[in-house]
Amino acid sequence: MKIETIEIKNYRLFRNVRITHIPHLCVLVGANGTGKSTLFDVFSFLKDALTQNVGTALARRGGYKEVASRGFTDEPIEITLQFRLEITGYERLVTYALKISHDEHGHPLIEREILRYKRGESGAPFHFLDFKQGQGYAINNEEDFSKSDKELTREAQTLDAPDILAIKGLGQFDRFKAAKAFRAMIENWHISDFHVSEARPSQEEGWAEHLSIRGDNLALVANYLFEHHSNCFNRILDAMKRRVPGVSVIEPRQTEDGRLVLRFQDGSFKDPFISRYVSDGTIKMFAYLVLLNDPKPFPLLAIEEPENQLYVDLLPELAEEFRAYAERGGQVFISTHSPDFLNALTLNEIYCLDKQQGFTKITHALDSKNLCALADAGDLPGHLWKQGLFEGLNRRIG
Repeated sequence: MKIETIEIKNYRLFRNVRITHIPHLCVLVGANGTGKSTLFDVFSFLKDALTQNVGTALARRGGYKEVASRGFTDEPIEITLQFRLEITGYERLVTYALKISHDEHGHPLIEREILRYKRGESGAPFHFLDFKQGQGYAINNEEDFSKSDKELTREAQTLDAPDILAIKGLGQFDRFKAAKAFRAMIENWHISDFHVSEARPSQEEGWAEHLSIRGDNLALVANYLFEHHSNCFNRILDAMKRRVPGVSVIEPRQTEDGRLVLRFQDGSFKDPFISRYVSDGTIKMFAYLVLLNDPKPFPLLAIEEPENQLYVDLLPELAEEFRAYAERGGQVFISTHSPDFLNALTLNEIYCLDKQQGFTKITHALDSKNLCALADAGDLPGHLWKQGLFEGLNRRIG
């Protein structure tokens, strides 16, 4: 399930932005303060709003007035996503539109929430879910494409509060196919907040199949892959041997008191050493490889500045790992300041952020005829970025 279009209005620096033709691997470049982190926060906001509610998600960010674009706090916040979804054997371009405002007391509410797609090859998109301020309807036989629009069954619903997403409740039920699929997609988004310091400590014996957002269960996930997906673990080990000089063996070991530690064997030493003595870059590369070799890719993976703490020669190979992950089914969004990372990309994978009159503008590098001509002549994207040739971008790398 790949996101193809994102449209955001009145969300912090995004007064009115639209990103189209989004590829499986989408990399954001731009000077500091142009809104790269803001896009990732939009993903986090939607996930927080789903798992809790819109009011709580806004409160975590300082409230409605702090999230709405500066000077436009009386206008609604709007987020629209378009994504491909297969429904009973038919692929459809589904649109999810969310409009958030507040009442006269300043309490946030969902002004409108819509899930729509075309039932046939032609015609206007049909609303399969439509809610206003906690009340609305959903179609419970949407997958029956043999029925006419008039034969579809509307099921009226009233939510517990006007700041609860309709897809949160209705997405639990099989009869609302698109809502269930969309809810599952957002629930499984991985917006990384990785910290090397939290990935180092040994852990009590336990169970973890997927790397956490902060990476604090790295040893448990490594142990799970070691025991249950040896092919994945061996791919990780092979990649580490190729990319980290001297590392020949990585294995999870259980201590006498029931904790798990990662042990690294350096060919220069007789005895292995535990992860607390390994460089930050080694731990981070190992964590990325664990994440990117997950047997069940996250539908969306968002990582800010993966180049931090990594040797520059590793970055082109890391870009290839991200691309391979995206091709397996997990869409990847990355922000970067690294020309070396960009050199491993195509212009189709790069989007440029620039702040104009206080708000962000996003352009696709592929839309620039000048960049395309230079790339066709053999210039690499990172070199072009470093020279300041991405139109509208600050030349500084910082």
